Amino acid sequence: MRNRRCSGAMILFVSLLLPTIARGQEQPSTSQPSAEALAKHLEEMEREIKELRAQVKVLTGEKAAAETAPAASGASSAVVQNSLVSGTQPAAAPSATPSLASILGPTTLSGFVDVYYGQNFNNPESQNNGLRYFDQGANQFGLNLMELVIDKTPDPSNSRTGYHVALGYGQAMNAVNASEPKAGLGFDQYLKEAYFSYLAPVGKGLQFDVGKFVTPAGAEVIETKDNWNYSRGVLFSYAIPYFHFGMRTKYTFNDKYALTGFFINGWNNVVDNNTGKTYGVNFAWNPNKKFGIAQTYMAGPEENGLNHNVRQLSDTVFTYTPTARLSFMLNGDYGRGDRYVTDTEANTFSHAVHWTGVAGYAKYALAQNMAIAGRYEYYDDADGYTLGTLTTTHVNEFTATFERIIGHHIISRFEFRRDMSNQPLFYKGSNPVTDQNTLTAGLVMTFNSGEGGK
Repeated sequence: MRNRRCSGAMILFVSLLLPTIARGQEQPSTSQPSAEALAKHLEEMEREIKELRAQVKVLTGEKAAAETAPAASGASSAVVQNSLVSGTQPAAAPSATPSLASILGPTTLSGFVDVYYGQNFNNPESQNNGLRYFDQGANQFGLNLMELVIDKTPDPSNSRTGYHVALGYGQAMNAVNASEPKAGLGFDQYLKEAYFSYLAPVGKGLQFDVGKFVTPAGAEVIETKDNWNYSRGVLFSYAIPYFHFGMRTKYTFNDKYALTGFFINGWNNVVDNNTGKTYGVNFAWNPNKKFGIAQTYMAGPEENGLNHNVRQLSDTVFTYTPTARLSFMLNGDYGRGDRYVTDTEANTFSHAVHWTGVAGYAKYALAQNMAIAGRYEYYDDADGYTLGTLTTTHVNEFTATFERIIGHHIISRFEFRRDMSNQPLFYKGSNPVTDQNTLTAGLVMTFNSGEGGK
């Protein structure tokens, strides 16, 4: 390094000295310079040498800094070298590759793939589990649900508009949209939710959602990952609706109280099956971090082409978390109002049908990534209307689930479930029986753009 610096200095020194020598050679050789001229010339050379030393010191200092500083890339190093030659400042280095979250902005993209293997010890000939819609396949692998969600929450400080679109494929979507007239044929078969939102500047914000959205009733939801057990219970499958189409309005008073009103077509239909409408209300109360209650009430005509038989539903969910590891949940349902009529009117009920059910849940976290959960349900379909038996039917079931989270994004669950009924709702081979035992292993792989690559 030192030799290179000296060489540079000598080159610059010679380049400055040569014009002086040349000028001296151009003078006539017959006259000798005076002592005064020589002294003046030496002063000029001394001044030029001082300037040369200063320039060499600046140049060698900048070069040393460029060589010792870590270069982000070959391109950035070239920029530094070019700046030393041209005297310009290097341009700012380009920023790192933008993340998906920064590209989407306030919009989040999330989803999951939910697959399972189910074993039915009755070995039904149909390879279907009785009373099960979301994990119906027996003695085989199955795709419960593959879902993609695009979501933007309204924000008063940014934008008061928002949207939510959830697309899905699998057995869960077949169950949820089974009542649609074009189920399995149209695009709505793959649409779980689709609505836009507006947060009106009323108090702390009055939010309006218009479109297709899931029901507020029940302790469970369509997505496995958000439930305590892998399989969905009897109450979720038969006592309540899955979704609604229409409008809902929600006002959150504070972190303890929230009230939501509904004006919708009815139960599980985008296109209404009569000219009446269903009204509903949901009240959520969380007095503290340990206790919560959600009460839902809905009423409206739900039978095809009939407006005078009003169906009513009351759904209550209690949650209690005494410790950080232990949680309890209790769900109760009561429904009534429809009258069953066949084409021949041979099975017309003279009274309004009704159904009731209760489910209890418990969950305990063994560790940060492991938990066990249990569920017990009792369901009374007094007229066999929701289960389709056309006679009094009682069902109860017990489920035990072990959960382990793998690598933050994979939820694994192993579950044993026993279903029992007073009616032969299950099959052993090809013979109707009153009970069944199943063992299920499920995997749910999730992703979320808002997690920043965790």
